[in-house]
Amino acid sequence: MSDPTLLVLASLADGEKHGYAIMEDVQSFANIRLGPGTLYGAITRLEERGWIRPVGSRDRRQPYRLTAAGQQYLNEQIATLDRVIKTAARRLKHA
Repeated sequence: MSDPTLLVLASLADGEKHGYAIMEDVQSFANIRLGPGTLYGAITRLEERGWIRPVGSRDRRQPYRLTAAGQQYLNEQIATLDRVIKTAARRLKHA
């Protein structure tokens, strides 16, 4: 799985983070390095869709938080991925 949208949402599911923290988190749990262009493009799309929102900050780093709509979308995607994985695993047993 390498969809930046899902990776950013998954990262923010355990709390607010700024861009660099998201990149590091994704690297640690998915072993995928999101470049700055990919990351901030995904952040822009997620904000436009209302799935994340910026949180006030006292320094130059901008943290983001998952919204209720973002959480719902992530839950839907997890359910879809779960069905795909279960189907693939079941089919591999018969291959």
